[in-house]
Amino acid sequence: MEHVHLAVEEDDLYSGYNDYNPTFDSEELENDVGFQQAVRTSHGRRPPMTAKFPGTPIGPRSLASSFGARLHMASSMGRPMTGAVQDGSARPMTAVRAAGYTSSLSRGSAFDPLGQSRGPAPALEAKNEDTPEEKIKILEKKVNDLIEESCMAQSMGALQVALEKAKEAGRKERALVRQREQSGSADHINLDLTYSVLLNLANQYTNNEMYPEALNSYQIIVKNKMFSNAGRLKVNMANIYFKQKNYPKAIKFYRMALDQITNAHKEMRIKIMQNIGVVFICMGQYTDAITSFEHIMSESPNIKTGFNLILCYYAIGDRERMKKAFQKLISVPLGIDDEDKYIPSNEDTSSNMVIEAIKNDKLHQMERDLKTLAEKYIMTAAKLIAPAIETLFATGFDWCVDMVKSSQYVELANDLEINKAITYLRQKDFNQAVETLKAFEKKDSRVKSAAATNLSFLYFLEKDYDQADRYTDLAMNADRYNPAALINKGNTVFVKQDYEKAAEFYKEALRNDSSCTEGLYNLGLTYKRLNRLEEALDCFLKLHAILRNSSQVMYQLASLYELLENPEQGIEWLMQVISVTPTDAQALAKLGELHDGEGDKSQAFQYYYESFRYFPSNIDVIEWLGAYYIETQFCEKAIQYFERATLIQPTQVKWQLMVASCYRRSGNSQKALETYKEIHRKFPENVECLRFLVRLCTDMQLKEVQDYATKLKKVEKMKEIREQRIKSGREGSARSRREGRESSAGSAGISTPVLISPKKSSVMDEVKAVSQSESKHFSPLLDSGRDSGRSSSSTKGERLSAKMRSLPGSNEPYEASSPKELDASYVDPLGPQMDRPKTGVKKRVEDDDFADEELGDDLLPE
Repeated sequence: MEHVHLAVEEDDLYSGYNDYNPTFDSEELENDVGFQQAVRTSHGRRPPMTAKFPGTPIGPRSLASSFGARLHMASSMGRPMTGAVQDGSARPMTAVRAAGYTSSLSRGSAFDPLGQSRGPAPALEAKNEDTPEEKIKILEKKVNDLIEESCMAQSMGALQVALEKAKEAGRKERALVRQREQSGSADHINLDLTYSVLLNLANQYTNNEMYPEALNSYQIIVKNKMFSNAGRLKVNMANIYFKQKNYPKAIKFYRMALDQITNAHKEMRIKIMQNIGVVFICMGQYTDAITSFEHIMSESPNIKTGFNLILCYYAIGDRERMKKAFQKLISVPLGIDDEDKYIPSNEDTSSNMVIEAIKNDKLHQMERDLKTLAEKYIMTAAKLIAPAIETLFATGFDWCVDMVKSSQYVELANDLEINKAITYLRQKDFNQAVETLKAFEKKDSRVKSAAATNLSFLYFLEKDYDQADRYTDLAMNADRYNPAALINKGNTVFVKQDYEKAAEFYKEALRNDSSCTEGLYNLGLTYKRLNRLEEALDCFLKLHAILRNSSQVMYQLASLYELLENPEQGIEWLMQVISVTPTDAQALAKLGELHDGEGDKSQAFQYYYESFRYFPSNIDVIEWLGAYYIETQFCEKAIQYFERATLIQPTQVKWQLMVASCYRRSGNSQKALETYKEIHRKFPENVECLRFLVRLCTDMQLKEVQDYATKLKKVEKMKEIREQRIKSGREGSARSRREGRESSAGSAGISTPVLISPKKSSVMDEVKAVSQSESKHFSPLLDSGRDSGRSSSSTKGERLSAKMRSLPGSNEPYEASSPKELDASYVDPLGPQMDRPKTGVKKRVEDDDFADEELGDDLLPE
């Protein structure tokens, strides 16, 4: 206790620390004799003093004597050892040992406080996976991996795979619960994992439209009180009931979910109330829906709710509330920034770089989509309520335009005006539409271009191509990059058959807008007209890659392959057309035509018959089917087709003649005679009908044969006179023209040769020779049928002239047939029953009976 000093207020606790001991002065070592001797001799290399026990610090140790006194050992040079107390004064406490130094180290050892020289650490012991805890952890990881794989499969559209993974995760999770119960750790069941498995399974059931199973899974979660916030899942259950159109239950579960969600989740409650309003609309309870939507518009207004509110007011016919709802709709804040902030400034380069980076980022894209959606809803609402809020729809449109002009959607006012013109078009009021569009000629360039484009389209439909061209030029001057204006310009040039120039306009439209399908389609048609079939094929193949299910594009491809003499490819494309539009009668007829050209009569008959079934008024299809049945020796079946052709073209005598011929060919002479008599009643000047009447009456030995023979002779004689008059008139006009040319050439001193077509003169000569020979052949029969004697030649001439004057004009119904049908050399294609050939019937039918009904070369929907 002698060295213990109690601290008093006057004592300094830290006194003595700054006292200087000259023993430790390194500057005086040169004068220290003992130190210098130790440096020069081996006196300083003796082994250091070591502690008795390893790990203890090196220093002076107190040795206890038998008397209990402690002796302090001093160094060989008499220096006090570390820890020695001199002059009986207390020294401050120091560390037990120095950091990094131990008493066991020998002189010259390296400094290694971390023990790195001992080599690498031994390998970790392997975990024992046989323990229950490890098995449970592995199983939990598998369940989590299966849930993740299920969600990834759903995001990629593999709904069935996602469902299988979810089911497997459910099985693994149940095995995990059983294993925990067996190991006695049932209190440590992972409820979050169970919740995730059940929720994912219910979602996958819903995605696969397995609604009962999904409802069962949701019910398990909702009924389990251990799951917190499980009541929100009643929204999902209500959505399923909505998809099942079980609207009362959907409303019930929406309201249950609404009751379990606190007011802190305001957005969630607003969305549920919006769903309730939509369900009420589906049920037709517009008043209840209005209550929900009005509450939302007062709490948190949004565009969709405002539009739905307008629909409900429109449904109940409340004009004033429609106006108020429209005003609320256009005043809904979108919460997006102004577009001006994306305009770069010329001063600050760094800010320009930032603006360029964020100009097309996802946030800006989301803002643009939101604004586009709002404009769509406002335009649709204006078009809906404009005719309803006022007695005249124009007044209603004007009110909507005024409201829009005073809102944040000022640019929509011009679009509403254009929609007003389109509404006039739908009401067939073209003059008002044109006047409305003409009012835009003094507006800004964008609106002027749109209005002029619509005007050019209107004039183009009215076939006023000059006005259409004028307004197309106006639209192009206002906006040269307007693809619609360029296409309209190309169309106006196309109808003038300037196909090269039209192709240039279509190409320019495609350069301005590569997704302009109208320009690509029209360019293909232009190349087709120019007979540049390969380029047209390339255009339509590109268009088919864009419009996969366009029947018009596929039909054009089939037509091009047919023109390229590749009917197999044409048939394949037409089969694709039929797969898209199976009731297209024109495509079916074209398929029949291609198969007929390939020689496959059975397939051709199948497609022609299907085409007739869908469109029984196509005269070409009727003609082919009738000829097919005649060729296959089924004349009775051909009758119904020719009778339908008679109904379609009642002024064409050839169809009725074919009906009579089929009756005669099938052996029903009585029916054939009645049909010929009916034809003669309708067409008394038809030579073919009179010939068959004479032949039938002769075969059946009827008394009317002489009357019909007399009428036949008169008709042939009048036909001969008529043809001679036509011939003489043509020769006179040709002679006068020739004389005029000769006189003009003579006056000029130049002789002009006159070219006469040998083909035409030979045809006229043949007609004249046939007529004369036939009149000689039938003259005895006509003479024998007269009641009175022969009259003078002048009297006969007067009677013939009067008869010619009494004949109907060429525009009468029975004069509508071609000269070949009225030719005196007509031969019945069927002939007598015994003379009917086995083959070649169809060719004669087409050559003789259907001479004036040629198949169209171009059946394309251009």
